Amino acid sequence: MSNRQINPDDIMDLEAYLSIRKDKRREMSLIKKDRRVEVGPFATFYFESYETMWHQVHEMLAIEKGGAEQVPDELEAYNPLIPQGRELIATVMFEIDDPLRRKTVLSRMGGVEENMYLEVNGERVSGKAEEDVDRTAADGKASSVQFVHFPLSDAQADVLKNSGARVIVGIDHENYSHMAVMSEPTRNALAGDLD
Repeated sequence: MSNRQINPDDIMDLEAYLSIRKDKRREMSLIKKDRRVEVGPFATFYFESYETMWHQVHEMLAIEKGGAEQVPDELEAYNPLIPQGRELIATVMFEIDDPLRRKTVLSRMGGVEENMYLEVNGERVSGKAEEDVDRTAADGKASSVQFVHFPLSDAQADVLKNSGARVIVGIDHENYSHMAVMSEPTRNALAGDLD
């Protein structure tokens, strides 16, 4: 089980962070490798944790250099994406390099954030979109980045913690219907997010 919230005391001084940034990026690359699931040709689910969000906050502070005044905004943005013991949370990215194709595909995927799911040993867990902003525009175009919570029952969480449990990650949208079986290293990494 990991921490549930990043506090101001958890934030490193910018210079101290910059001194370990290269090593921290390498470490995060290894951590994220086992927290990533590709679903279909364009969607990648990146399952978040305290560690991934801690790193993201520090990267934003390093890039924007807003100092102490920036910290509350970053914590407000990223703390809701840390699993709270009986849920998994994914940043879902639709990665399409060609701008015209990206616009065309996303314009047909309005509401996709309401059609993401996990299946734990045959039992479906519907995703709940992060409610910070509407991720589908009025014209029906989906955002290329979605934040989705997967609330698990106690029984589902217990199953997911078991070695060999079959977990499917999927999207069931009329214009994008794909699924992938979660690898054992990924299931094992995500089991650590659960109480």
